[in-house]
Amino acid sequence: MNMTKMNRLPIVISVLLITISSCNNATNEPGAEQEQVQQNSIESIKERYNTDVPEKILTPDVVDTRIGTLKFFDGLPSDETVDKVYDNLDFMRGVETFLNGIPATSIEGLRLGNQEVGATKSNQVVIFDDLLDSNPLFLTGNTSTVYALAFFNLQEDGPVVVEVPAGSGPGTVNDAFFRFVVDMGAPGPDRGKGGKYLILPPGYEGNAPDGYYIAESTSYVNWLVLRGFLVDGEPDAASKMYRDGLKIYPLKDKGNPPQMQFINGSGKAFNTIHANDYDFYEELSEVIQREPVSFLDPELRGLFASIGIQKGLPFDPDPRMQEILKDAVEVGNATARAIAFRTREKTAAIFENGHWESGFLGGNYQWLKEEGNGGRYLDARTRFFYIATVNTPAMVLKMVGRGSQYAMGILDSEGNYLDGSKYYTLNIPANVPAKDFWSVVMYDPQTRSELQTDQPLPSVSSQRTPLVENEDGSVTLYFGPTNKAPEDKKANWLQSVPGKGWFVLFRLYGPLEPWFDKTWQPGEITIIE
Repeated sequence: MNMTKMNRLPIVISVLLITISSCNNATNEPGAEQEQVQQNSIESIKERYNTDVPEKILTPDVVDTRIGTLKFFDGLPSDETVDKVYDNLDFMRGVETFLNGIPATSIEGLRLGNQEVGATKSNQVVIFDDLLDSNPLFLTGNTSTVYALAFFNLQEDGPVVVEVPAGSGPGTVNDAFFRFVVDMGAPGPDRGKGGKYLILPPGYEGNAPDGYYIAESTSYVNWLVLRGFLVDGEPDAASKMYRDGLKIYPLKDKGNPPQMQFINGSGKAFNTIHANDYDFYEELSEVIQREPVSFLDPELRGLFASIGIQKGLPFDPDPRMQEILKDAVEVGNATARAIAFRTREKTAAIFENGHWESGFLGGNYQWLKEEGNGGRYLDARTRFFYIATVNTPAMVLKMVGRGSQYAMGILDSEGNYLDGSKYYTLNIPANVPAKDFWSVVMYDPQTRSELQTDQPLPSVSSQRTPLVENEDGSVTLYFGPTNKAPEDKKANWLQSVPGKGWFVLFRLYGPLEPWFDKTWQPGEITIIE
């Protein structure tokens, strides 16, 4: 045997053993040994330069991360590392697409829900003549106003006229990304006196006629939501007001507008909520295909396109991408639920003490943080649209005696989730600062819709519920699977479901100064031992 080759053999074996040892160490959790390997790698890399190159701009040959060990040759990623980081990049963008695409898919879910009950044209309105009960799946809807809901497509119809009757409560038009277009009714420019509104399509270049309150939308599809107040605790007057006075028609047809059609949504089971699985991306793609390019800014459009959702192209991910997106939407959904139900934003607290939270973080309907200094308040936008609908300045601006204000009750006085198997009380102090009325509605954390129990309207309202007051004028509400309220206060009970969670929204319509200056505060939801 050639002695030179024999002499080299131990060296080759040594190098092989060192390489194997390094690879094995690279798969372990990072520790002192791994850090030393990386440091040695950086030191050896630096030796290859003529000048002193800062370590912070160099990449070690082996890097341990939360997605595993990444390997490089002089900064060039290995094939395995390339595959790993691209999978991770697609996953991250899938999660971000879910979190940032919720406003679009939520509007799409509402549009599909309207279609499900037969409303496919602008003159077809879904009206809840007998109030919104727990049968429809509808994000945190209320049980104390008569909803009238309509969609119109400005690409198909051109400018659309909405004639709002006098006496209408809060009304709003939102675009296909849940952005504010215009208020109507009490908080709108007609101030509840009624009027004609003209909604223009994006980029409209024609001459708008006089005699209308005019607003230009940024999208083709728009959602109109109107709310009518009860009279003597009954919905009949509000229902009649809309059925007799609400008109929606294309401006081009003003001489002969189509006859209005009203579809009663009360008691019907239908879904208006976006998907939380892979179908979410299909819903988002449908919106992107339909709306103009100007509908979204290039950054957001680029995010969606990075996972294959791009205007003019079919959304058809390959099997690898499908699996990544299925994983991404599950993590995105979990993240949205954490943001919604366990926020880490300290500004969510409405009062200095207690657990009442605002669903509208930042106080800006455009979701700008600290007057824009913090850019777009992304988590605030995700939080709101995962659990709620309707975007209007009236919900966040201080409008004493007009508009509405909301407080979310997700946790009990001890900071725990509300359990449908247990019993709780909630004290509403006297002199609630609401010009019109106040209400408490129970919701299901799974669907974020009204909690389905033996009570079709899982709520109490100062307008329609025969609430029994305490001697000091306050009202104590009782929650639990069975009615354990005192015999003379059985009307103050709201039913929960064993094995299910729940949360509430406390609403004030026509909020007064004590709400804004926080001199009045609801009690805490307290468990009954």
